Amino acid sequence: VDPDYSIEVYTEEDDIDIDDDDDDDSPDITQSHELLLTCLERDPSMLFDLMAHSQVQDDSQIIRTPGQPEWCVCGRCRQMIRDIEKVCCRQTLENCISVLPHMDAFILQPGVLRMARRIWNDSRALDDAQTPGESHRQFRFSAYRQYIIWQYGQLGQGHRVVIPSCCVWRIRETYPDPNGIYKGFIPSRNGIDEE
Repeated sequence: VDPDYSIEVYTEEDDIDIDDDDDDDSPDITQSHELLLTCLERDPSMLFDLMAHSQVQDDSQIIRTPGQPEWCVCGRCRQMIRDIEKVCCRQTLENCISVLPHMDAFILQPGVLRMARRIWNDSRALDDAQTPGESHRQFRFSAYRQYIIWQYGQLGQGHRVVIPSCCVWRIRETYPDPNGIYKGFIPSRNGIDEE
């Protein structure tokens, strides 16, 4: 054993004051902002953690629009048939999830939905039989799955969630049914939402 070798023992008395205001190593507001932007670029879903702080907490803050359902906070929801589907993103009008650029990029982009459909079919060894008039239905189905993965990270039995009405209607407006007939949320069907 080396006689010059020593072991330092940490004790509570050795605690360092991390709240020291004189520390020049602490990031300034610009560095913090840049770090936040880098984190959001790497994982855009972190935006919702930040937005949770700006959610409307008090019903007195809600500005009602004509025809807005009483359960809607964001002002973009529409009436839904089943009570279970009456879900809002609970953001302010300008922060509604349905109008965020991420919704367009991850959920509504046709190329993204085609690729998601191929991956879905390939993982289940299914053919992608294109029946005339089916593309919008398939895009809606893929968009609902994309939304769930984007917001919750997984699909499947035990991971069933209702998509907010504002987002459901944004998907339906982008890929409408020619007859305006939609199945809506199905509580249990192999763990996926399908129209």
